[in-house]
Amino acid sequence: MNNRNENQISKIIVDCCYKIHTTLGPGLLESVYLEVLMCELKRSGMKCEKEVGIPVRYEDVKLDLGFRADLIVEDSVIVELKAVEKVLPVHKKQLMTYLRLTEKKLGLLINFNANLIKDGIERVVNGL
Repeated sequence: MNNRNENQISKIIVDCCYKIHTTLGPGLLESVYLEVLMCELKRSGMKCEKEVGIPVRYEDVKLDLGFRADLIVEDSVIVELKAVEKVLPVHKKQLMTYLRLTEKKLGLLINFNANLIKDGIERVVNGL
């Protein structure tokens, strides 16, 4: 594990998203952006895992209920990708839930369908 903190990791993720959005633009499927972002992050030397299962712990029971984070980068930042007309409050709540369940501190909600990618990136923090 390298010694980058969440903010340094998120800057690299955001820079990759800018590059992708500038090159491909809005209008593609979320799955395309996911694959391209993974490629860019790996080129940047980042460790990333896609569609990571997130179990729910209830008392002493671990339940695998099908929750999946789009990307977890450097085992510390959760990235949820969207390619939608408008990000809804439920999307942010979903990411916050993933952060709480995994005890991670920072997530990025990224909507590649925004005209300007800076308008499509939202930081979600869990006690950071």
